[in-house]
Amino acid sequence: MTDPIADMLTRIRNAVAVKKPEVVLPFSKLKFNVAKILEVENYVGKVEKITNGKFDELKIELKYTDKGPIIRHIKRISTPGQRIYVGGSELPYVLNGYGTAIVSTSKGIMTNKEAKRQNIGGELMCEIW
Repeated sequence: MTDPIADMLTRIRNAVAVKKPEVVLPFSKLKFNVAKILEVENYVGKVEKITNGKFDELKIELKYTDKGPIIRHIKRISTPGQRIYVGGSELPYVLNGYGTAIVSTSKGIMTNKEAKRQNIGGELMCEIW
């Protein structure tokens, strides 16, 4: 697998499409940090690390309302073939501020709003609304 973040986002997108209550995927610190941001921003429920023998897994509970899933759109922006970097003043507004972009900065992974507040740029990983 060349792009584990794209795989994670695709698994979440597919699980939401068939209304699964949770998604389980291989664990990595990067995926865990991205999932924790989604948890803090109330896009997903509980995020936890599960230890199964040799391998660790990441379990993400998905959230739904009466009208449908909380996650309507989730898209990878920067890919291994084309990295997208933005400066602190060039950070995008996603859906006029209602959506969230996840940015990998020198101070860790954070949302576009937090990076804008600190005036830090970085790699634009994905957007979600």
